[in-house]
Amino acid sequence: MKEPSQHESPAVDVAQLVAEHQLSVWRCLRSWGCSPQEAEDLTQETFLKILEKPFEDQGDAATRGYLRTVARHLLIDRRRKEGRQTNIQAVENIDLFWANTDDRKPEELLEMLGECLQGLTDRARLALELRFQDRKSRTEIAEALEIGEHGAKNLMQRAKQQLRECIELKLKD
Repeated sequence: MKEPSQHESPAVDVAQLVAEHQLSVWRCLRSWGCSPQEAEDLTQETFLKILEKPFEDQGDAATRGYLRTVARHLLIDRRRKEGRQTNIQAVENIDLFWANTDDRKPEELLEMLGECLQGLTDRARLALELRFQDRKSRTEIAEALEIGEHGAKNLMQRAKQQLRECIELKLKD
């Protein structure tokens, strides 16, 4: 029988680890400003990185936290190599949110977001959908809503603040 090398860990099923956590790592990277393709690349790099050393599963919450930390460091390293600045404080604020929700399933968080989105006005919800689903510019959003660019910016800022407050309230329950 072959002995496991230092790069193989009998403590974790790699396929199961990836299946359980790949989507949450990808979503986290997207929340930090990565494009879908960049998030996909960094998600793969994250799993490759953690498999370089023996990995022992410490439970869902700890594993998600560890994966986020590895992904965050890979993102920061990539940004440095590209010569791009990363707003570390913004990444840390988002990471704090993810850490505070580690005991919840991603589907539960998405359900909360959906409920909070329903609490927005139709215009505010449309503005956010145009921005984050359709990737429209502020100018395009302003044209679609027949308002000025500054009005579109203010509408989206207020809507994001309402979502933040709604989700924080739901997380306290």
